[in-house]
Amino acid sequence: MLSSTAAFAQTAEEDAAADQTIVVTGSLIRNPNLEQANPVNVTTSDAIELKQSNTAEEVLREVPGIVPNIGTAVNNGNGGSSYVDLRGLGSNRNIVLLDGNRIVPADLAGRVDLNNIPLALVSRVDALTGAAVTTYGADAITGVVNFVTKKDFAGVDLSVGEQITGKGDGNYLRSDLTIGANFDDGRGNAVLSIGYQESDPVYQGDRDFSVFGIDSYSGTLGGSGTGVPARITGTRPLIAGTTTPNTDGTVANGGTRQLQNGAAVGTYQFFNFNPYNIFQTPFKRYNIFAQANYEISDSVEVYTRGLFSKNTIDTIIAPSGSFGGSVTMNLNNPYMPTTLRNQFCAFNTATGGAYTPLYSPAICAAAATATGPSDPNYRTVTFNLSRRATEVGPRISNYTSTVFDYRVGARGAVSSSINWDVSAAYGESDKLQAIKNYTLQSRWRQALLANNTTTCITNTGGCVPVNPFGTAGSISAAAADFLSDDSTTQVKTSLAQIRGVLSGDLGLTSPGASEPIGFALGAEYRNYNAQQASDVLAKTPGELGGAGGAAPDIKGAYKVYEGYGEIIAPLLEDKAFAKSLTLEAGARYSSQKINGGGTNNDWTYKVGLSWEPVDDIKLRGNYARAVRAPNIGELFSPVSTGLTSLAADPCAGSAPVSNANLRAVCLAQGAPAGTIGSILNPTAAQANSTGGGNIALAPEKATTWTVGAVFQPQFLPGFSLSVDYYNIKVTEEIGAPTSGDVIAACFGSPAPSGITSGSAADPLCTAIRRNPVTGGLDGDPATTLGLPQTLSNSGRLKTDGIDLIANYSKDLGLAKWSSGFVLNYAISQTFNANVNSPLNTDRECVGYYSANCGFTGSMQPKWQWSWRNTFTFGKFDASVLWRHISGMQQEPDDVTGTGAAFAGPLPAGFGYREGETVNFGKIGAYDWFDLSLRFNVNDNLTLTAAVQNLFDKDPPVVGSSIGSTSYNSGNTYPSTYDALGRRFAVSARVKF
Repeated sequence: MLSSTAAFAQTAEEDAAADQTIVVTGSLIRNPNLEQANPVNVTTSDAIELKQSNTAEEVLREVPGIVPNIGTAVNNGNGGSSYVDLRGLGSNRNIVLLDGNRIVPADLAGRVDLNNIPLALVSRVDALTGAAVTTYGADAITGVVNFVTKKDFAGVDLSVGEQITGKGDGNYLRSDLTIGANFDDGRGNAVLSIGYQESDPVYQGDRDFSVFGIDSYSGTLGGSGTGVPARITGTRPLIAGTTTPNTDGTVANGGTRQLQNGAAVGTYQFFNFNPYNIFQTPFKRYNIFAQANYEISDSVEVYTRGLFSKNTIDTIIAPSGSFGGSVTMNLNNPYMPTTLRNQFCAFNTATGGAYTPLYSPAICAAAATATGPSDPNYRTVTFNLSRRATEVGPRISNYTSTVFDYRVGARGAVSSSINWDVSAAYGESDKLQAIKNYTLQSRWRQALLANNTTTCITNTGGCVPVNPFGTAGSISAAAADFLSDDSTTQVKTSLAQIRGVLSGDLGLTSPGASEPIGFALGAEYRNYNAQQASDVLAKTPGELGGAGGAAPDIKGAYKVYEGYGEIIAPLLEDKAFAKSLTLEAGARYSSQKINGGGTNNDWTYKVGLSWEPVDDIKLRGNYARAVRAPNIGELFSPVSTGLTSLAADPCAGSAPVSNANLRAVCLAQGAPAGTIGSILNPTAAQANSTGGGNIALAPEKATTWTVGAVFQPQFLPGFSLSVDYYNIKVTEEIGAPTSGDVIAACFGSPAPSGITSGSAADPLCTAIRRNPVTGGLDGDPATTLGLPQTLSNSGRLKTDGIDLIANYSKDLGLAKWSSGFVLNYAISQTFNANVNSPLNTDRECVGYYSANCGFTGSMQPKWQWSWRNTFTFGKFDASVLWRHISGMQQEPDDVTGTGAAFAGPLPAGFGYREGETVNFGKIGAYDWFDLSLRFNVNDNLTLTAAVQNLFDKDPPVVGSSIGSTSYNSGNTYPSTYDALGRRFAVSARVKF
């Protein structure tokens, strides 16, 4: 096992001394004399302290080989939890452990929320790729991340830290107190750790590069089509230069228009949502962690561990409104402008070049003076309304998570060489999402039917008439209060576990070795339950303006029964060209029983070999078969409509006008004939998407193998180097096609190259369902299903790469030098949504970015490294961390399917580097440097100061429509590139 960072000063030595219980990540056989074939990347508590990291997600996000997932840098798309994604194959394909044991997950996907990890008591973090399936579970496809806590801690440890950016925002306060003691002459130990932390938001409007949104493909100032003034459908164009509707039947009605001076004209303005959004989500956490152990006899020890955490995370995004929802308004409404009324009335209901208005001029004029629904002249019009309710304020989702997880067990010795360990655990997670300042579509509909400005026609619930056609501020405070309401969604999960392990050795050795063969046998039971419960507002499609779809009720459960065994067998020791040769093997049988469904029974296994021909070199390799059964979300989620990332719609613009086959497809997908030629691309690059779970899903299968070498040359004391190649392949992958896959399956790539005369009847095309009013792929989820993205077992994932870890320490006389270098070279990472379709290919995403390459997380660079060098001058440490990621570029398939990203001068009005020539399709290599200074004043007091992003390097600007909404925000990729800028951190630690 090699550390990814070197040990510095005194704290690492103390941690090691205190860690009396051996925790070996990757094996159930706890014998430090037995070498393993598994490469483990270790991050020490000392490195965490020097970096001044506050959360576990922050620690892992920058580890080479880990792809950033949902965390503090994700705003729109953050569900109130943080996750880790080993190797970029998805955060649901690795396991997060605490001292080698599972803890309760936070969501329906079975993922552990990293916000609940007690970082103050963590001794080290082990990341293991491959060969973890027999040790920790069949579902450890890409590996495990194991947080190992300090053992037998005695004393008091109090730390207080503060961080702030160079801009004076994003303040982060963290405080931890740990108290531990030995008792009964050292037979027992108990430790209690409590912590509090709080962070402030960093707004995109407070960074020069993100004040204004910019379109990644056109290079123009962009944003959302739902803005102020409103955009509407259902109107007739005006004769140029007049306020008179055009009655020429050969002139199309057109689609969406925007209000200007009381008339509906061509769209001319987007809504800039960037200033409302944030780069750092505000976070508050209270946590308690306690553990104890007691030797009740020389051969039996009981132990327990309890974890409690309550944290709140706020996501803040631009105001709510009517996001293209269908509304009806009476023509005598006092807020209806005269010209706009005439345009509604003049809407052409005829086809084939004829002209028949919705209402004649005479009927329209009479309707304008009607007194109410009982008046025979009373008329209404129905249209789609896109109006941002800036008067209500930003949308806020407050996530409050309350988690507890308790474990109790006993361990002891059967003999001098065989040990047993039996434990049981139970945990619950309760995450409540309370959303504020969302407008309700039903109230828009109620408030737009009014005969005066003070009362609604249906005057219930405190209804106040709304002016949807005015400028910002035209909706009164009373109307804004009526339009909006709060809503809640609650996710509850629980995990009950029983585990028993017998490990050690029987005294048997191979003929060529003196060390006995180690073994472990175990059995495990796990019971998962999860449910999502939403109020009526949250689970009504299209009701909450801008919620991205309904949050349906979900409830499911399954049980897992497993039995497993492992051996580590030294084959040769101290022989010629065989200082050691060790075989490692294991197998696990898993049975998943799904409530209301079937049973999945599978075998997984691993085999590994390590060979040390001489003292200086060890060669190692392993091969494993893993199986991941579908989780509760994948099994039990009902079909619902939400959002996906899509920048370009093949039916948008003028292309269908001149291409009869394309026009036929657009019509077959539900676009009204009158919208052809005026369909718009999805607003803010977000299209509707429909999908759900499937109780008939089968487990996905994976093979992983690694091969590598460890060098510890005697001629260079203090130096170690490990190089490992890893290869992971997942078949029968549980997943959904990307938006690009769905579009290409119908329209071809580039679109519409695949369109033929028969495409309009092709199920791959007709499965796409369009807005029945605008013809687009966005709008009211109650009427616009958008792209089909259903789960199946048709996919395939593959990745391979190389990890290199080097450590060196040397006493230079004046100072002690410690150096730790970690590098990941990602050779490939591909995804094929449907291997059974000749239309699908393996999509390569290493070194590339696009919406389709964000299906699991943020970017995955080709090369990534971190290099920390620390110089210790007695009681003083000076440390520099160099972080590097290689250049990235637009995914080639995205260039073909959507078009090349913008290349040219930044537009006037952008403000940041305005007029400078850029290429949003390429990002150069990036380097950041962090400086840490630590002074051990005495044995009891340590002061630490750090500067992150020392040279205040700005992130790359690529616009906000080229990637997935979660990871491409504020014109950059804030989970991969530092969007906060230079940050200063100070902390004090008192120990006694």
